[in-house]
Amino acid sequence: MSLTRNVELLRRLPRLDGLRFPDFGQNADSSSPLEEVTGFGENPGNLRMFAFAPAQLQKPRALVVVLHGCGQTAASYDLGAGWSTLARHYGFALLMPEQQRANNGNTCFNWFNPEDTARDSGEPRSIREMIAHMVEAHRIDPKRIFITGLSAGGGMTSVMLATYPEVFSAGAVIAGLPYGIASNLREALDGMFHSPERPERELGDFVRRASSHRGPWPKISVWHGSADRTVNPGNANEIVKQWLDLHDLPAAPMAETNVDGYPRQTWWNKDGETLVESYAITDMAHGTPLGLADNDQRYGVEGAFLIEAGISSSYHIAKFFGLTGWIPDATKKKAEAKAAVAPIPAPSPAPHLARSIRAAVAEQPAEPKREKARGFDVGEIITRALTAAGLMK
Repeated sequence: MSLTRNVELLRRLPRLDGLRFPDFGQNADSSSPLEEVTGFGENPGNLRMFAFAPAQLQKPRALVVVLHGCGQTAASYDLGAGWSTLARHYGFALLMPEQQRANNGNTCFNWFNPEDTARDSGEPRSIREMIAHMVEAHRIDPKRIFITGLSAGGGMTSVMLATYPEVFSAGAVIAGLPYGIASNLREALDGMFHSPERPERELGDFVRRASSHRGPWPKISVWHGSADRTVNPGNANEIVKQWLDLHDLPAAPMAETNVDGYPRQTWWNKDGETLVESYAITDMAHGTPLGLADNDQRYGVEGAFLIEAGISSSYHIAKFFGLTGWIPDATKKKAEAKAAVAPIPAPSPAPHLARSIRAAVAEQPAEPKREKARGFDVGEIITRALTAAGLMK
């Protein structure tokens, strides 16, 4: 099926299938610090590049690639999910590619078109060129490049992790789909609405055939609302199965915990490093879950496909990427300066006071039997001692 035919079908989706991808917050462009970058390299996918790098970057320098969902722009998803705020707080660079309506009528990334799911072709090649530009421009550590996306952006996240696995240390897919399950719009819709189950090995082979890479594979975090009627929640299980096969991990989770009221499953390697995690956001519809982070900060704003759920997916994903432990140098220097100028406490009068008390006791009349019967007048002794020490008049 041709790209032109796919675009035309996607334009008709709101009428045919009840899917509605509204333009979310076009005014967000003025609220986001993202700036467009042109001339970043080859652009066979005809995407736009937006980026943000705070003044202070943690070391070694890190980059997070964020892919918006259908009906969104880079700036609107940044505002909604709070990624540039996270980038400021934790000092990492941000790259947000943007789809154009000329490529897809609903501004969805084309995660199912053969030319847009292959290495060194179409949209993946454009995103790879943007990453290379960011690495050079901001001296990014090649071992600290991460990617995440929502919905079609989540599907394209799966594409990037499969076609360029050597580029990424980790990825996170929100309400997305596994790599390789569709090569045309009909198969894409079947995957979205029904999520047919496939054997783990078949899913893993989709990724293994996407490049000559044979490991180590990126880590992955998977998020999905259990009440999602746009992308079947079964896709989360299929993504997990795909990456468990690649990492040669068992089907049963090694741990099941509760984070902010939601179940989280995890799998780790022999060194105890978590390689695969999965969050099921109970009763949540299609979108990115928002809420207070562990540091009591709120990242993001509610909107279309951006849902208040009491858990900050953006924060937890950044934490999974290993980005939230950084403290800005300015904060460190301020704390060090405060410690350096801390007032030195005055010498304690205790030694002098103790000597005074002993002297006062020694001055008591030598009447051992009577003193033993009634005891020393401790209040009087301490008063005399304080007076002798110059602490009482």
